Amino acid sequence: MAGRELDIILTHERTDFDALASLLGASLLFPEALPVLPRQMNRNVRDFLALYKNHFRFIAPDDMPRGKVRRAILVDTRAANSPKGTQADTEYIVIDHHAALAESNLLSESRKLLPQAHELWCGATGANTTLLVEKLIEHAIDVTPVEATLLALGIYEDTGNLTYASTTSRDAAALAWLLEPTRGVNLSEVNEFLHHPVTDEQRALLHVLMDACEFLEIEGHSIIITMARAPGFGDELSTLAARLRDFHEPDALFVVVDLGDMVQVVARSTTDSVDVGRIAQALGGGGHSRAAAAHMRDVTLESVRARIEHLVRTHARVALTVGQIMSAGRPHMLHPDMSMAEADELMRRFGHEGFPVVAEDETGKETLVGVLTRREVDRTLSHGMGDQPVRRFMRAGAYTVRPDDSIPTLRRRMIESNWGQIPVVDGDGAIIGIVTRTDLIKLWDESSLPHRRADELAARLRRALTPVQLHLLALIGREVDAMNYDVYVVGGFVRDLMLDVVSRRALTLDVDIVIEGDAIAFARRMQAKYGGRIVEHKRFGTAKWLLTRRDAPARVDALLAGLENANPADLPPHLDFVTARTEFYSAPTVLPTVQQSSIKLDLHRRDFTINTLALCLNPDRWGELLDAWGGLADLRARLVRVLHSLSFVDDPTRILRAVRYEQRFDFTIEPRTLELLNDALELLDRVTPARIRHELERILQEETPEKAMLRLDDLQILRQIHPALTMTPTMARQFAQLRALRQAENADPLLTTEPIERLYFAILAFGWSGEESRAVQERLGLRHETQRLLNSMVILHRYLPTLMQPTARPSQIAQILDQVQPVCLVIFPIVCDDPTANEHVRRYRAEWRDIQPEISGDDLRRMGIPRGAIYREMLAALRMGRIDGEIRSRADELALIEQMALIK
Repeated sequence: MAGRELDIILTHERTDFDALASLLGASLLFPEALPVLPRQMNRNVRDFLALYKNHFRFIAPDDMPRGKVRRAILVDTRAANSPKGTQADTEYIVIDHHAALAESNLLSESRKLLPQAHELWCGATGANTTLLVEKLIEHAIDVTPVEATLLALGIYEDTGNLTYASTTSRDAAALAWLLEPTRGVNLSEVNEFLHHPVTDEQRALLHVLMDACEFLEIEGHSIIITMARAPGFGDELSTLAARLRDFHEPDALFVVVDLGDMVQVVARSTTDSVDVGRIAQALGGGGHSRAAAAHMRDVTLESVRARIEHLVRTHARVALTVGQIMSAGRPHMLHPDMSMAEADELMRRFGHEGFPVVAEDETGKETLVGVLTRREVDRTLSHGMGDQPVRRFMRAGAYTVRPDDSIPTLRRRMIESNWGQIPVVDGDGAIIGIVTRTDLIKLWDESSLPHRRADELAARLRRALTPVQLHLLALIGREVDAMNYDVYVVGGFVRDLMLDVVSRRALTLDVDIVIEGDAIAFARRMQAKYGGRIVEHKRFGTAKWLLTRRDAPARVDALLAGLENANPADLPPHLDFVTARTEFYSAPTVLPTVQQSSIKLDLHRRDFTINTLALCLNPDRWGELLDAWGGLADLRARLVRVLHSLSFVDDPTRILRAVRYEQRFDFTIEPRTLELLNDALELLDRVTPARIRHELERILQEETPEKAMLRLDDLQILRQIHPALTMTPTMARQFAQLRALRQAENADPLLTTEPIERLYFAILAFGWSGEESRAVQERLGLRHETQRLLNSMVILHRYLPTLMQPTARPSQIAQILDQVQPVCLVIFPIVCDDPTANEHVRRYRAEWRDIQPEISGDDLRRMGIPRGAIYREMLAALRMGRIDGEIRSRADELALIEQMALIK
């Protein structure tokens, strides 16, 4: 045996079921390897093995045969006690799901511990056992009922019965495979060993730890650190940690026990904001973000406790508060004596599902007395009781929260009250906002929480903007903060930032800046401090701050103070400040009525969810992303979705915008949104020509507008605007050809100086009749410049048979093409591939267009010919004769003039 080479499988000490199940899984995948049990195992694991050890190939460390260890397979750990026989050239395979380090860093770290770590298996799973079960499935290796039961124990234990935040669909899939009837998992045994009773020794230590609990408040989180001395304690501490966590319900718990030869730390967390795995790693241990442990020697309880508190204060993220998710601003409120019919009108107008009900006391102070929801209103009206007062049907009570209250506090308040909307009050009890069940549900997607995105978005801002632009936004954030307002960049700029699209908005800082407060007052403040000029629109609560006007320039030195090497040319020409507002429409397609509101309601008035993202500019929340309406999820799913079912009814131009965004980003219009779009097509007939034209021009200004135009045609939107409007695959190719000609090095200046959307309109018009062209021009309210191009294309198409006629006289061609705008002649070869017609156009542009007679109108006057229309006829006849080659000299021209004068 002395010369034998061994393959062994190892796991960590104080083994739990996930580690033992991983040991089993690896032994099934590597049947030649010896699975070596650790010396210390949790009591429930030891008890399980006492019953079922004979069903496995596990061996005790002392029973390992002598020999050189050729390969060591480590499961659920990156370091293990090295048994006898390991050599400098021993190869290691690491199978570890812990996600404390990224995969590349994990391999690097493994190699620091184990220089020969030749292979690494890892993955984002809640249980390490899952990685092994997936390999068993892949290699079609079946298991016995006892093996399946142990593997299931590993997954259930390390995922908290599939409830921990680290649980993934992969864990559920692996467990589903094990639970198939053919594998015979014994769920009674699973339940027995997952809920093992505590021993008398554990119970005694639990009482000590319970009495020693120290409660800390760190970054808004409730933290418990409890310590005890228990030399010789032989049971696991994880069970005690679970009991303490369930009793006190803290955000994080640290159990620190001096066992005599070492200090053991067991940590549990109920929030990803306190990553106990990261903290345990700093203590020399490891684990998950929700469950971890560490063992230390030559340390004192007090030093470990101090180290833990320091690590928590260093790594814990600030807890989310009510103030971060509420809709700020004074909400709409009802009076108890208001009728239910009046309450119904307000709910319909603003789209809310409930309102606080407030009454005034003797001093005139408002007091919350209840809430009224849509359910009560609908039931009351269905019984014909709309004239009854609100107080009769409201849910009475005075449940409130404060902005700095925690989310668990909010949850408890909602459960206590059964209210779906809880008013938020300040220190004086005044209602300053509202928070709803929907706000809580949105917290389920933690990737969209502000603290998860702030650093990332701040970095994206630095990449997307120039130093001057970034400085300007930061300055706005500070100045708004000084007025106790909140300020956000909203809409397309934030959407493009999330998509990593470098847009024109970023290049010019063309952004909407929404202020939860008085935007006009803020604009006046900025003008007073930094100059410039403001243009106010009081009806909508907006102000435009003009920075580069010569008659009222901004004071650049003050504006860019503190910014080194600033380039004033990077200043935007203007910035738009908008008061957060809500809108309601009194009728379809009309302009909305506007009222000041909160940022969340301001975002709700926007067209699509992907445009409802907001980026906070206040210094203490710089870069936080507000995703109140699911925009981030739809960006990830690549969907265009309206916010409510009346969106296209309120503004039918959103139909065109939906298609523009869908095709620009290669998204898909969400099915229900597409259904609503189709239902609202007829409402386009009510939209003014200018608004339709504006949306079409925006589409034609896209990089590849043919995609959107084809989609508009496919959805019958173009013909709804006017039956003559169509888009075909041939036209799409012509659009692309036009762009190629404009971008060529030797591009014709006529092409490059004309706005491209007009040229696209010209391509669309080739094939229209004069009547159709006039009707489209009227429907779209096209500008005169565009009308001239369309009329030219109509002429070209009308006389196409003549242009295609090889025997056509040059003068015939000239008479036709003289009526056409020069740029239309440049694009004619794009829309017509007839060689004869194109040759005629080429010769007209190169030769015939510039041919003129020698005799002028002054010559005709000197010849005694009376002024009148005859001048135009004679000069035209002379030019046509020259073009046809029938007139070659001045003498020929004089002869023709004399002949025409005699006839007249």
